[in-house]
Amino acid sequence: QIFNGLRMIFFAFLVTLVACNAPPVPLDDIVIEKTFTPERCDRAVKSGDFVRYHYNGMFPDGKKFDSSYDRGTTYNVFVGRKQLIAGMDKALVGMCVNERRLVKIPPQLAYGKDGYGDIIPPESILHFDVLLLDVWNADDKAQIQTYHKPEKCGRIVQVSDYVRYHYNGTLLDGTLFDSSHTRMRTYDTYVGIGWLIAGMDQGLLGMCVGERRIITMPPSLGYGEHGDGSDIPPQASLVFDVVLLDLHNPKDEIAVEVQSLPDSCTRKSVEGDFMRYHYNGTLLDGTFFDSSYSRNRTYDTYIGKGYVIAGMDQGLLGVCVRERRRITIPPHLAYGEEGTGTKIPGSAVLVFDVHIIDFHNPSDKVEITSVKPEKCSYTTKRGDFIKYHYNATLMDGTYIDSSHSYGKTYDVVLGAGQVIPGMEQGLLEMCVGEKRTLVVPPHLGYGERGVDGEVPGSAVLVFDIELVNVEEGLPDGYMFVWNDDVSPDLFSEMDRNKDLEVDTTEFSDYILRQVNDGKGRLAPGFDPHRIIENMYSNQDRNKDGRITADEFKLKADEASTHDEL
Repeated sequence: QIFNGLRMIFFAFLVTLVACNAPPVPLDDIVIEKTFTPERCDRAVKSGDFVRYHYNGMFPDGKKFDSSYDRGTTYNVFVGRKQLIAGMDKALVGMCVNERRLVKIPPQLAYGKDGYGDIIPPESILHFDVLLLDVWNADDKAQIQTYHKPEKCGRIVQVSDYVRYHYNGTLLDGTLFDSSHTRMRTYDTYVGIGWLIAGMDQGLLGMCVGERRIITMPPSLGYGEHGDGSDIPPQASLVFDVVLLDLHNPKDEIAVEVQSLPDSCTRKSVEGDFMRYHYNGTLLDGTFFDSSYSRNRTYDTYIGKGYVIAGMDQGLLGVCVRERRRITIPPHLAYGEEGTGTKIPGSAVLVFDVHIIDFHNPSDKVEITSVKPEKCSYTTKRGDFIKYHYNATLMDGTYIDSSHSYGKTYDVVLGAGQVIPGMEQGLLEMCVGEKRTLVVPPHLGYGERGVDGEVPGSAVLVFDIELVNVEEGLPDGYMFVWNDDVSPDLFSEMDRNKDLEVDTTEFSDYILRQVNDGKGRLAPGFDPHRIIENMYSNQDRNKDGRITADEFKLKADEASTHDEL
């Protein structure tokens, strides 16, 4: 019984040994085993297609007889045109790019009874491990797949346009051969005039800024039979994943889109005006490069004089204060082919969203709009002491100051340099109760420097004023006048102690007594004691602190520059 068991084990071993060394089972047709199938298959090989694939060729025992990998180049061939053994022609049909198949081909569909020289014996079954890398057809055109399109598309790429775009370039199997992203620089070129491979020339037409496309092209529209000599092999289909960033034509002018206008616009900017404006600057794809808001300060410049880029010079003409507009400027009217070297790339279209704060011209005068009361018996002149209320703003309505916030009028002597020149002019010839709006250019306001923390430099000012009260001033050049005839004994009347000299106390007491008695008037709006001190100083010729009869003279006897009696 033990012997019979051993015999059975030995028999099983012999069966196994025979099976392992048995000749291959004859095949009637090819056998295909799909060892890898990609998730997506946009296209399957058909008869007549051109394919590029890698393979390892083996006998059933695993011995390799050929390999495209060893040669370092794909096998490139048309399918179904008898350029391959019949079995491979059949095996490639239906394959997808990146699909991998193990193909078993019987001799009658391979090299048959003749074999192939010393490499493939007669009647050999052949195994091919095939990886498909590319497929195209001679009738193929460039294929475009748009996978993102902006909501707004005001303009599309046309022949002769100049574009800036980023791209990733891959072979059909996904192998990256080039990318503008890795260089961190867009590809900039004309479209449709032969500066690009034909497929890209075609694929970029009709794109919008911000659009993303996948452009797939056969080698006839790419680098053809020879490839590019380095990263792109011969007869390769190419896939470009493109995002368009910029678009213009050398014939372009600026484009202006008015976004908002003020309710009224009494004046529009002209060449030679000085303007203050805020802006946000972006590239055409929305990439930010600069903003006056971030500096918390307007951009101040003359327009139409070459102080700014040509496109901005043009775009700021004809605007209203408070207007908002978008100015799109082609590179030949901006920073040209070189850009700024930092935030603005070469050949970039620029977009400025502009808000006009104010503008003026160096020849401007004060603009006065007036509402007069029904009765007006007296109008203001130089030397008058006036009281008025005001509200002050910038041209865009920004609040600056108001006398109402202090709960009292603002009091000044006209012509004494106590207010800015524009206000001085605007307050002349007013009636009590009259209301005026004054528009004061900066050269009659606070000039280029402004007032730190309150009035920006070169700002146009708007004052709403109302005259509340006026006290008539003295004639020009006088700080004191007599209401009655001057006493012929004026000096002796001042010399109370009869020492033939008038001291400061005697002088001051006498003048104040005349004012109180209504016989004389001091200039209103000034400190009376300061006026009297000045009058006394002018009479004290030798500056010894005493006025003698010889020194004492009336105003009529003095040069016009003196402000004494």
